[in-house]
Amino acid sequence: MLQQTQVSVVLPYWSAFLARFPDVAALARASLDEVLAGWRGLGYYARARNLHRAARGMMERHGGRLPDDVAALRALPGFGRYTVGAVASIAFGRAVPLVDGNVARVLARLFGIEGSSGDVAREKQLWALAGTLVEGERPGDWNQALMELGATVCRPEQPTCLLCPVRARCVALASGRVADIPARKAPPRRLALHLALAAARRGDAVLLVRRDGTGLFGGLWELPGVECAPGSELEALRARWPEVGPAPRPLGRVERTLTHRALTLDVFAVEGLEPPEGARWVTAAEASTLGISAAMQAVLRHVLEDRSPSGGRQWKSSRSPRSRR
Repeated sequence: MLQQTQVSVVLPYWSAFLARFPDVAALARASLDEVLAGWRGLGYYARARNLHRAARGMMERHGGRLPDDVAALRALPGFGRYTVGAVASIAFGRAVPLVDGNVARVLARLFGIEGSSGDVAREKQLWALAGTLVEGERPGDWNQALMELGATVCRPEQPTCLLCPVRARCVALASGRVADIPARKAPPRRLALHLALAAARRGDAVLLVRRDGTGLFGGLWELPGVECAPGSELEALRARWPEVGPAPRPLGRVERTLTHRALTLDVFAVEGLEPPEGARWVTAAEASTLGISAAMQAVLRHVLEDRSPSGGRQWKSSRSPRSRR
């Protein structure tokens, strides 16, 4: 949960998630819908899908326990180099390195390593340094100390160098280049993603479909939709579902700024839509138990609150949540 998400945001989700899934066995027994519903609001849902798959892998191959073997850890879904290093060193005392954003910043400043995040040569050098430094009696404590130092002292902005226990050895501080190391990385270019969504109603229920289990919003539930160019929403809907007729009624728009996407969802009330395979009619109460993205939750609130059969008013919702999906 803490990957790319702040501690203050994670804490209430962590408590609720553990209450619902208290151990690996409970998580493995749960359906993907249950897991994604427990994760809703946190974003980056691939983490939840991988966690669920890892729990099932542990039950199938390791008797419901985390393996203490590095190779076995690497074979678990979602266990990349950083996660393997964290679990192996902190849980099992193995001298395995880890490099996250905080650790990378500490090592780059301490040793004067040039470059920005994502530079291949820089990343290789940082991991090599981390591998050398982790050798010792308490590798888990060492890795945690590096992460904590980066989070609380060697911060990206306004680092408190006077409080740093290794300031006497810091190349960046000695050369007056703390603000320049690491180099700033150009912000990612956000790609526009425009979807036309079909809101089909049956009484108090709305038709939802489930996305494939990979990619953006993978495994989550949403209104039936089709990617299209701005201005071609009606044509795209009619091409995808000819049975909706010539005039789907515009209901509104939801806009969200994600880390790598500028998302626009245009919603249309439709009639006569044949439910695709695997689709479900759900009420507001039932929708609250499913894994649904924050953007789609905003859409559903408007659609389910509108009591007229084809939508009586239009609405617009625009927000830029921090790095959420």
